[in-house]
Amino acid sequence: MASPPPFRDAVGGLDRDPFVALLSKLIGETRRLQNDPPALVPQEDLVAQHVVDALLPVSTETGGGPLVVRKVSYAEGRSNVIVEYPGTVPGRAVSFVGMHMDVVPANPDEWDFDPFSLTFDNEDKDKLRGRGTTDCLGHVALVAQLMRRLGEVKPVLKHSVIAVFIANEENSLITGIGVDSLVKDGLLDNLKNGPLFWIDTADKQPCIGTGGVITWHLKAIGKLFHSGLAHKAINSMELNMEAVKEMQTMFYNDFPPHEKEKLYKFATPSTIKPTKWSYPGGGLNQIPGECTISGDIRLTPFYSTASVVKKLKEYVDDINEKLETKLQTRGPVSKYVLPDENLRGRLEITIDEDIMNGVACNLESRGFQALCKATEEIVGHVEPYSITGSLPLIRELQDEGFDVQTAGYGLLKTYHAKNEYCLFSDMAQGFQVFLSIISQLEADV
Repeated sequence: MASPPPFRDAVGGLDRDPFVALLSKLIGETRRLQNDPPALVPQEDLVAQHVVDALLPVSTETGGGPLVVRKVSYAEGRSNVIVEYPGTVPGRAVSFVGMHMDVVPANPDEWDFDPFSLTFDNEDKDKLRGRGTTDCLGHVALVAQLMRRLGEVKPVLKHSVIAVFIANEENSLITGIGVDSLVKDGLLDNLKNGPLFWIDTADKQPCIGTGGVITWHLKAIGKLFHSGLAHKAINSMELNMEAVKEMQTMFYNDFPPHEKEKLYKFATPSTIKPTKWSYPGGGLNQIPGECTISGDIRLTPFYSTASVVKKLKEYVDDINEKLETKLQTRGPVSKYVLPDENLRGRLEITIDEDIMNGVACNLESRGFQALCKATEEIVGHVEPYSITGSLPLIRELQDEGFDVQTAGYGLLKTYHAKNEYCLFSDMAQGFQVFLSIISQLEADV
């Protein structure tokens, strides 16, 4: 009796026709998948149902195959999907997680093609165009095809292969809907029995580090007055600009480039910068009495977000206490204190609650080793990288004891961008990377 063909040969490559057919259905739903509440609340169940429909023919529910398919919802119309291909050895698992079924908004008037339908470039059939092709519906379709092929071929594997398609990744204003609740309810506990690959990055290389995010609002309160009598005003704009400059100086002294950033190949160290300006309004001949500068901090994972928040408040307290000596003025009559009126300018800082922590993947783990070897084999080279862009939820998974590694097969240059697209050839390589990872882990047992 002939022995069965090797696992990877039996599964084969990514079949373009069913992949594109499923992706077309998913992109066709994107108008209702945009995540920007309260105006735009996604209905991920639309995608979840397409995934379930694609996998049901090889599922235990229909008797057509071994896949165990389960939809889990914590809000109406907003489902997650957990799919398991059972292995033969208890306590062995490899998982692909993070393929989210919501997208960032798209304005059709700003695109060169319809963002809400899958289209093809006439000159390059490799390009698959539409909102979500790179982030992250292309990955949803990719991993769904991986699970479908496992269900069709039915290879004997020691590891269970588990895929988790999630809701509510693109916005953190609403919680308790996606992977956070799946973890809380213990539905992903078995994923701790092996590496967890978060499939939501880009450019086919391991992303080994991400940044934390802290958003802040610094309000300066001075004294509104006629611009022709500047000596009687406290210019809130000047106060705020100087305060932000001082706050940045203190931040960079306390949180300089960290020695581990070179090891993880971070593109930048931690940064603090203003990104938005607002004030109540007024005439050009009025010195404004108040204004607010808002911005963010991108923090490499080697620093604590809690310590940064504490420091920010200390910075502002220190500046308020020492206005006369801490901040430079601008011109001969610029001032932040009016002694004759017993009036001082002041600063108030507000930190948004949705603080996000960065992550540094474990470079010694079996999951990282397998991902690197698979990438080098299939892509031709391996160049792990880190950015202070953020990925929600994965630090929390790591803190819960999961061996989190991250990768993705879309294009970073089209991430959240107008005219988003991915390449089928990149997705096909991703499919082979997944098979290589599974094969390597199987050889360990």
